[in-house]
Amino acid sequence: MAGETVRLVLLVGAAALASGSQGDREPVYRDCVLRCEERNCSGGALKHFRSRQPIYMSLAGWTCQDDCKYECMWVTVGLYLQEGHKVPQFHGKWPFFRFLCFQEPASAVASFLNGLASLVMLCRYRTSVPASSPMYPTCVAFAWVSLNAWFWSTVFHTRDTDVTEKMDYFCASTVILHSVYLCCVRTVGLQRPAVASAFRALLLLMLTAHVSYLSLVRFDYGYNLAANVAIGLVNAAWWLTWCLRNRQRLPHVHKCIVVVLLLQGLSLLELLDFPPLFWVLDAHAIWHVSTIPVHVLFFRIHCLTQKAESGPGLWTAHTPFSVASHQPLRGKPPAQPVPPSPYPLPSMRQTCWLYTLQSKAPGSSRSQSPSSWRFTSKKSVIVMSSKWAQALSSW
Repeated sequence: MAGETVRLVLLVGAAALASGSQGDREPVYRDCVLRCEERNCSGGALKHFRSRQPIYMSLAGWTCQDDCKYECMWVTVGLYLQEGHKVPQFHGKWPFFRFLCFQEPASAVASFLNGLASLVMLCRYRTSVPASSPMYPTCVAFAWVSLNAWFWSTVFHTRDTDVTEKMDYFCASTVILHSVYLCCVRTVGLQRPAVASAFRALLLLMLTAHVSYLSLVRFDYGYNLAANVAIGLVNAAWWLTWCLRNRQRLPHVHKCIVVVLLLQGLSLLELLDFPPLFWVLDAHAIWHVSTIPVHVLFFRIHCLTQKAESGPGLWTAHTPFSVASHQPLRGKPPAQPVPPSPYPLPSMRQTCWLYTLQSKAPGSSRSQSPSSWRFTSKKSVIVMSSKWAQALSSW
């Protein structure tokens, strides 16, 4: 979830070449695509293609033209390798082996696992943190925004189209801005809610202007890169400043520093731009895989810091605590406590006399055997001690 905070900061730089790359500018590639489309993508040949296309490919939006580009891409790559040249990019991307309907299998699976990790930590956060916690609404909202971003990242790496590309970039920008808002609420908004509300309105205005410009005016990869870099650096600097100021008051804040630095360091993997290993695993996929455990650290930090600030009293309604140590108990929650009795629990000697007194009580059978007197819990003893308190006092 938190890994989306640096989403597209360096990825967009590679996408800036999408308007034209060395591979798709090659005459061999262009001629191959043209001949393939003329031969297979019209008339009876197109009907034959559609009848043989697997259902999952058609559901994912793969067309005959897309298949031609895919096949011609590998023809061009083979010629490059035969002549000893480096592997070229096509439409701003390295060539990937397509698995089923997944255009970039490793990145798609890694995006799905990031979303799954975010969902798991969201569920754990909601069960361990009470809804009355001041940061609860903001953290839950951030989790849902991140889940939406990872969903579109999975879709984009499964099938790269203009719509999926824009949704991936826009949702990633939303996560970055929401992370800044989360930082604002965490550092300032709890003491000054009006400031957080005004800052939220400003961020919404910025997001609207950003999306409108890229959608209606021009989809400028360079501008998108600069905007994401600027917001990402502001977010990282803000979090680090807050962590350093509260490192003495909050014992778990050093983990927040680790997460922030880890995210910035992992984003440098995007600089390792190399052809995919085994035509599947590239630097971008490795970056996605490396951000999966960050979600666990991110939400654990928020749980620990909120517990440290709130104290154990706020958490007793949701988290079982030991009376002696005030520490969360492991395992299942304890059973409901027995209602207290106004009389002290009888001793073992007094309990034995209870059996005797019960047999002598009015309406009881004197022939009743001791084995028929069942006292299976302290609650039964408490009830009997209430009835025979006067008799016990005489003993």
